[in-house]
Amino acid sequence: MSKAAAPLSWPARTVGGWLSRTSVFWFAAYAVIFAFTTYFCMYSFRKPFAAADYAGSEFWVFDLKNALVISQLIGYALSKFVGIRFNSELLHRHRLGALIGLILWAEAALLLFALLPPEGKVFAIFLNGLPLGAVWGIVFSFLEGRRSSELLGAGLSCSYIVASGFVKSAGKGLMESGVSESWMPVATGAIFLPIFLIAAYALSLLPAPSAEDVEQRSLRQPMQAQHRKDFVSTYWPGLGLLVTTYLFLTSYRDFRDNYAAEIWKEVGMGDSAVIFTKTELPIAAVVMFTLGLLYLIRDNRRGLAAAYGIMIAGSLLVGISTLLFDVGWVGPTWWMTLVGLGLYMGYVPYGCVLFDRKIAALQTVATAVFLIYISDAVAYGGSVVAVLYKQLGEPQTSWLQFFRGFSYLTSAVCTIALLASATYFLRRTKS
Repeated sequence: MSKAAAPLSWPARTVGGWLSRTSVFWFAAYAVIFAFTTYFCMYSFRKPFAAADYAGSEFWVFDLKNALVISQLIGYALSKFVGIRFNSELLHRHRLGALIGLILWAEAALLLFALLPPEGKVFAIFLNGLPLGAVWGIVFSFLEGRRSSELLGAGLSCSYIVASGFVKSAGKGLMESGVSESWMPVATGAIFLPIFLIAAYALSLLPAPSAEDVEQRSLRQPMQAQHRKDFVSTYWPGLGLLVTTYLFLTSYRDFRDNYAAEIWKEVGMGDSAVIFTKTELPIAAVVMFTLGLLYLIRDNRRGLAAAYGIMIAGSLLVGISTLLFDVGWVGPTWWMTLVGLGLYMGYVPYGCVLFDRKIAALQTVATAVFLIYISDAVAYGGSVVAVLYKQLGEPQTSWLQFFRGFSYLTSAVCTIALLASATYFLRRTKS
């Protein structure tokens, strides 16, 4: 005899039932609030350490700050490779437990970071990055495959645009109040942990996609090894172009994120704790509004084309705004805001809109999470290479000068690759 399904808890019956019956607006509001909060809090375990300088300490041929950035990126990149299988095969009933376990692992690693000497801190921050790369896939798996996925994904994506700057501001504020550079990261994580637990539980109460969702956006189910192999072998030319684009966007985003303190200092604005957040809030608002408009496009092929249009416009904006800064037409605050806007217009659709629309337009059975993690696994390796190249290949180049050159290169490569990828996939999709 088959084992009877476990009875649903009272919150699952009550909240899940209401969400199944309510309007798209209230469903989207609930999902966005708790998905946003869950992933926002994840950043309190990942990024606060980047607000500190760790001046005077070294590790091998690197100063300690660079060694920490590289070590965490290596752990995060490995997590993405593991996530190709882990997130693709994770069952719905295991998602909440996996989320909580990953975050507690990351916080325990930050406690080690506080206790160990500089050499040990490099290892501890590697352990911290190792679980965190899987969190996005679990959170997005609650949202994908729905008629309102653009709205949900746009709201979720705003979390990492705002969160990185916010938690670095929080970390800098803790240091200004007397918390040491070593204890600041674990203290920041402890502040946000209760909020994370509440939000993750509320997110787990979302019901599965409805029959109407499946009809409009294709079935989403765990992908086993053969399914993953078949999908990649069928669409590898277009996927290769997308992965190349994402490699540059991710490397550029991580460089801007991890060395924002140094860049702001070089343009004479490094003393303000709120400067990390000031530029990111308008970026999040514009990106969320723009991607949210894709919800109005019902035809999946047109929606995919519109997503590509937004991404290409973003990659062009990175180069154009850097040129305006170089000729003196915009100041540093406007420049950092505009390159950030262009960056996230190209970057955010990968995690919420691009692959979801692509699967629906191709009319194939797959998961957006699988495609996201293929891109992530390669891209975060590029982030490591970018930091290593700066540290070993151009050690005398200032952070600001290197970032300006990186902006032009990213803009050119991504614009060309996105145009080629759009051509490839739009020829293979159906309205």
